[in-house]
Amino acid sequence: MPRTTTAQVTYGSLTVVLTTVVLLIATDARSGAAVAGLAAGGLLAGLLVAVALAPRGRRLASAPAAGPAASPDRAPRVSVPRARVAATAEPRVSEHSLRR
Repeated sequence: MPRTTTAQVTYGSLTVVLTTVVLLIATDARSGAAVAGLAAGGLLAGLLVAVALAPRGRRLASAPAAGPAASPDRAPRVSVPRARVAATAEPRVSEHSLRR
């Protein structure tokens, strides 16, 4: 199960507090049931904000990707021409070293 991030906790808590205060001021609720309902609405809004900030890269895939190219064992091999390797390696040989 993925862990909550600092951003999720911060923005979710801030949303709960601000939403609840704004709803209480806007509706002028005086009964306990109304205040509890508005507080529940604030909690729901904070939960929605925290879920919206969930990192997308940590979700588990429901099924493995199909096809042989998706497998890490069958990654395409890239060959570099020998002339290109020698051309890039040559200038480094003639460079001066900082250590003597």
